[in-house]
Amino acid sequence: MTNERLSTPKRALTIGAHPDDAEFGSGGTLARWAQEGCEVSMLVVTDGSKGSWDPDIAPDQLARSRIEEQEKAAAVLGAKGELVHLGHVDGELEYSMELRRQLCMWIRRLRPEVVLSHDPWRRYMLHPDHRATGWGAIDGVVAARDHLFFPELGLEKHRPEAILLWGADEPDYWEDISSTFDQKIEALLCHSSQAETSMHKADTDEDGRTQFLNRMRDWARAQGEAAGLERAESFKLLRP
Repeated sequence: MTNERLSTPKRALTIGAHPDDAEFGSGGTLARWAQEGCEVSMLVVTDGSKGSWDPDIAPDQLARSRIEEQEKAAAVLGAKGELVHLGHVDGELEYSMELRRQLCMWIRRLRPEVVLSHDPWRRYMLHPDHRATGWGAIDGVVAARDHLFFPELGLEKHRPEAILLWGADEPDYWEDISSTFDQKIEALLCHSSQAETSMHKADTDEDGRTQFLNRMRDWARAQGEAAGLERAESFKLLRP
């Protein structure tokens, strides 16, 4: 465990593979930082067009719904910075120099003090989009900080002060979300297209909502236990 603490950043940027990934991984942290004056921007790499078990929904319809859901969730969190959708096809994301260039560009444009994303070193991470996004975020930060990467972008280099990786096997940094846990849940429930796949149908079924809330409360308590916090989100902290 690290004793290091981050001050509330002036600007933060989440880089998530899909709509709702950042809310699951860091929604409580983002909400508290926003309350404390942080300008939170959110970047979503894929269009979310495969995230449904409904056999009757078309991918383009789902993608449109997920953009609208992400806008609602960002508002709930108080994220008043940029909301960026790169639009890569869900489930088909591959790590590439182009992905690194795109993420470098947005990091240089938005100039966050803290970047939050998936931990690409997580063992047995099943979803390929999460792995590719995590590597892209890490490598995008490295590229953004050094001026000889992608000079054609015409943007000044930028070195974030910290990277926080959610879903880490070996977390060493915790943020207290006791005061913003309910806000995190409200933001997640904005993603109603995902209610069946990841939230026990919490949007329409009372028992399902109870199961989802209990699962998230247990998760937040378990995350906070190592740090002596009632409810927390855990991360791997890197200093780029």
